[in-house]
Amino acid sequence: MRNLKVVFDYIKYYFVSTNEHGLHSPFLFHLALNVIYLKHPFYEYEKLNEIRMQLLKSNETIIFEDYGAGSNVFRGNKRRINEIAKHGITNRKHAELLFRLVNHFQPENILELGTSLGLTTMYLASASKKTKVFTIEGSKSLVEFAQKQFFENNFSNIELINGNFNDQLPVVLDKLDKIDFVFIDGNHEKNATIKYFNLLLSKSHEKTIMVFDDIHWSQGMNEAWNEIKKNEKVKISIDLFFMGIIIFRKEQREQEHFILKNNF
Repeated sequence: MRNLKVVFDYIKYYFVSTNEHGLHSPFLFHLALNVIYLKHPFYEYEKLNEIRMQLLKSNETIIFEDYGAGSNVFRGNKRRINEIAKHGITNRKHAELLFRLVNHFQPENILELGTSLGLTTMYLASASKKTKVFTIEGSKSLVEFAQKQFFENNFSNIELINGNFNDQLPVVLDKLDKIDFVFIDGNHEKNATIKYFNLLLSKSHEKTIMVFDDIHWSQGMNEAWNEIKKNEKVKISIDLFFMGIIIFRKEQREQEHFILKNNF
């Protein structure tokens, strides 16, 4: 039933979405043209795709602890790395969009909820060596695997924290003066997602960018996305169906909500 609803929601999304040519906002037109739909082949993509291919070929098995809303694909807690790489991490085009967003906005610090195998973390960390990425993962076995990936691929600007989001997010936020960029890819439940958003607001500012994965994954995530984008501090929301982007712009008086085609 869930998969059928996602298909139905995507059909509705497809017919109401637009591309950069349907945008009247100069800010968003520039963002769409030069970031979201940019086709430039950054040289980092090649290395990151090589890592992805290695993960897709790995038959290594780990014991996986899931503290979120579960999975539509996996059953049980024993999983092969290639299965997680195929079904459980951000796909290539969406990961490259995250890279472009970081490359464009040049945040000083990034917070990721949901490290998984660490590949998306490396996309976030590759866009700028001046950026520090803090990433939280609940599964100890995934943390050990991701930490090994970071070491073997020479990433020194990533700090990996093992623990439940509810426990560790407040701890990480206490260490930071501000949050510039957030990627939330874990615990796909309505109340949890809204809770994390409200916690993150305390360290957000007018240039903060928040990206939510799987905003139409379930009815609960639909409701969470709709509640988040209506928050008075949010000035722009961008619905790409598989991802949602929240932008805080002090100079923008009225809220604007956009539904863009994800054919990047």
